[in-house]
Amino acid sequence: MILFFCTMLHACSDTSDGQFTIVTTTSILADIVKNIVKGDVRVESLMGPGIDPHTYQGTHNDTQKLRNANVIIYNGLYLEGRMNELLGKLQKERAVYAAGDALHKDELIFDENVYPMGVDPHVWFDVQLCKKVTYFLSQKLQALRPESAPYYQNNTVAYLEQLDQLHEEVSKQIQSIPEPQRVLVTAHDAFSYFGRAYNIQVVGLQGVSTASECGLKDIQDVVQLIVQKNIKAVFFETSVSDKSMRAVLEGCAHYGHQVAIGGALYSDALGAADKSEGTYCGMVKANTDIIVNALK
Repeated sequence: MILFFCTMLHACSDTSDGQFTIVTTTSILADIVKNIVKGDVRVESLMGPGIDPHTYQGTHNDTQKLRNANVIIYNGLYLEGRMNELLGKLQKERAVYAAGDALHKDELIFDENVYPMGVDPHVWFDVQLCKKVTYFLSQKLQALRPESAPYYQNNTVAYLEQLDQLHEEVSKQIQSIPEPQRVLVTAHDAFSYFGRAYNIQVVGLQGVSTASECGLKDIQDVVQLIVQKNIKAVFFETSVSDKSMRAVLEGCAHYGHQVAIGGALYSDALGAADKSEGTYCGMVKANTDIIVNALK
């Protein structure tokens, strides 16, 4: 009887309710997909607000969600480092798409000395690249669900127009910062695509991945840069510990240079679902406002 009960319990936990479901790894991807499908199917994200995908380890519940999903969408480019093996196995069983496949190699930022796997995965901080990811995912979903393809296409066109407006708005705001003050110092190197797209120097204390901690020399180098360039503010991140950045603030104070905390930026995850920062566009706008207000 015990064996029978355990077997039935396991079977119930594996049963889907039959609704077509797309599961994404990050909340950023979930929001992009929701703008494409607009309620036509269910969209779930494994990682919620404030979750760091670099160090995230999938739970048993996550594995069940992925196995029950009709479609799995992940960032790729080694962002979900600890989930790569599982995602690779599932790719043999169902539709699995990597957002990074939307982009040409020439559009990516490579540096083997900086990035653990040679490539920076934070492509969403260039809104123009996010547009390409959106179009790519829309094409994949239209092919999978031809009955919904016209609906997805219309939704995609409307969302791409929003992204065009967002790109113009961010460009205008960042250019309002005097060029000598256009230096963005953050907890980890998540904003290189943002810097390249909007002409702002980016300095990441911890490197592109949060899986390894920064050393004393990293902190000293950033302190020297801040003092030499007379940088006004540095920024925490909502998904990264502020311990190392506080060490930078102490180092600057040692040299008699007072640095403000510009605010906490959203880097690898969106904000709470009930806030404007809970959408991709809202997150980018919030970050831009924080940066401009602190550096201008």
